[in-house]
Amino acid sequence: MLTGRRYLLAFMPEQAAYAETVGAICRAVWNTALEQRREYRRRGAWINYSEQARQMAEAKKDPDCGWLADAPSHTLQQTLRDLERACKTHGTWKVRWRSKTRTAPSFRFPDPEQIAVRRLSRRWGEVRLPKFGPVRFRWTRPLGGVIRNATVSRDGGRWYISFCVEDGVAEAAPNGKPPIGVDRGVAVAVATSDGGLDDRAFVTRGEAVRLKRLQQRLSRSLRVHGRNHGSNRRDNVRAEIGRLNARIRHRRVDFAAQEAVRLVRGHGLVAVERLRIKDMTASARGTVEQPGRNVKAKAGLNRAILSKGWGGFLLKLEHAARYHGAKIEKVNPAYTSQTCNACKHVAPESRKSQAVFRCVACGHQDHADVNAAKNILAAGLAVTGRGDLGATRSAKRQPSARLTA
Repeated sequence: MLTGRRYLLAFMPEQAAYAETVGAICRAVWNTALEQRREYRRRGAWINYSEQARQMAEAKKDPDCGWLADAPSHTLQQTLRDLERACKTHGTWKVRWRSKTRTAPSFRFPDPEQIAVRRLSRRWGEVRLPKFGPVRFRWTRPLGGVIRNATVSRDGGRWYISFCVEDGVAEAAPNGKPPIGVDRGVAVAVATSDGGLDDRAFVTRGEAVRLKRLQQRLSRSLRVHGRNHGSNRRDNVRAEIGRLNARIRHRRVDFAAQEAVRLVRGHGLVAVERLRIKDMTASARGTVEQPGRNVKAKAGLNRAILSKGWGGFLLKLEHAARYHGAKIEKVNPAYTSQTCNACKHVAPESRKSQAVFRCVACGHQDHADVNAAKNILAAGLAVTGRGDLGATRSAKRQPSARLTA
């Protein structure tokens, strides 16, 4: 299977400056190619990767575009391939621009023959990249397979390299262990149908105070010549905020990875809700004609949802399930928090508070998130046993009791 290995790079100062240059060139190629695709769509035409790659090769010969030749050619071609895949998946008009201030520089080397890795010591390794030469990185774990490609990116002021590796491991067979339901929440990150409540504070109290002060300093710092050109003080504050957010993000990723492995190791089926996080965290600001209501409360809820990393946790679950023989079943989230797991009565009044669920019909009482996780598990078992009733799947039904008797 294909998997990833991420390591911390130890760039020399000139290599770090060159990496910034390559990232800026790839960002310019992405934005220019995206605008070209949109202009073609306005005219009712279409342009593909092959034509854009040919035009980029011609542009390198132009003295005004000679800066394109400063970057490795394969990274620019891979940028165009990534753009074409994004346009085919999401549509040309929904693909986002790459911002200088909001998008971290990143570029990929797709040819494994141009990537040479060797181990220097117990803690250090070396990778040779086109136009970079030898670059040292922290050897924190073995590669464990054949390298397919490598991606260099900056995160929180540090540079990392991510290898896509073919580890040669086949997908594990079903492990036959008991199923479990998982409810992703705001107050508690992960609640399971067996009564487990797992959470972690990703931000300490001191970090929250510091982050707020840094944001205040950022808002007061001087802006020069427009929105994207600020003073050195503003750039330094933004760098501090980026480092602090990276530390928080790493804790969130670590928690999601550990929880995912724990769940798939001990269970053969993990049922989760099919949540549309992008729609759930949409702004309630509204328009001038129809302004939104409770905008501040909705913004706070959006921040709380995003701070728990629901989407990243699901990705970790799906990745770990391949190695441990577990199945991830996504179910419809409708009424899972309002349904009594004991009598199946649906009533919003049964949820007395964020943590207390007391059924108004039968009096059953349970933790609200655990009750929802039990409903999610029941829905997952129903889908697994009888099949999805959607038009794209066949209705697999369990044999009736008369035939099995």
